[in-house]
Amino acid sequence: MFLCWRPSCITGAVASRRESNPNAAAKSSEAAKNVSTRSASQNTDVVEAASGPLPTDVKDTRKRVFIVDDHAVVRFGIAQLINRQGDLVVCGEHEDAARALDCVNKLKPDVVICDLSLKDSSGLELIRNLKAQYPGLPVLVVSVHDESIYAEIAFRAGALGYLMKQEILDKIPSAIRRVLGGNVYVSDGLASKMLQQQVRGQVTTADESPIKSLSDREVEVFQMIGQWKKTKEIAGELHLSVKTIEYYREQIKRKLNLKDASELTQYATAWVQREVVK
Repeated sequence: MFLCWRPSCITGAVASRRESNPNAAAKSSEAAKNVSTRSASQNTDVVEAASGPLPTDVKDTRKRVFIVDDHAVVRFGIAQLINRQGDLVVCGEHEDAARALDCVNKLKPDVVICDLSLKDSSGLELIRNLKAQYPGLPVLVVSVHDESIYAEIAFRAGALGYLMKQEILDKIPSAIRRVLGGNVYVSDGLASKMLQQQVRGQVTTADESPIKSLSDREVEVFQMIGQWKKTKEIAGELHLSVKTIEYYREQIKRKLNLKDASELTQYATAWVQREVVK
């Protein structure tokens, strides 16, 4: 198993040394726990994903999972769940999209789990970059954002599955296996709604959120406006010019029928707050 020693992405595991020396294995396990504890408490870039060792003469056929989430506790919890599966193992994790992309390049995971809201970056942008660089790499989104709005946006960006954190997290392993098989994963509720819309042949006005009229990039800008971020700050985070962000602001106002910047900020703030409550 590949071991990445870069400070930005520490991964498990040294099976042969642990197996040959039980005392060393115990110390290594204790050290791994300390690393995870320190990472969670200090909100650092790294949380070690330790997994159980395999006999040296047995080929590791487990599918490798890389986790990208801006909360250390969430990463740790998901890693613990995945590492209990016989066919899956976490090979690494990170909170930042740019560094996560670098780690994916080095660790070569079989699947990536990511949130849409990341530290100083956008999960949608990460999905687009992963799709461009690794077309065959499945991405499963695990996020707090409303699936009725964001699932479609995530799929357009290149994701293959969408699971809300409000769902039972025990569903994550089965969702991973589904996207690994090249299949789309959505919740039963969203699948039913999508099927009903397809049967009707169109989406009714009542079902359609006004946010869905926005492009993927406009949704990102709209969300950042709702987080009270200034135009220059948004431009910096999205690596775009201030003029481009101003253009997106005008497009959003036009599509949502908002008369000025103040109304745009109020509308975006109210929408973001509703998303947090959900």
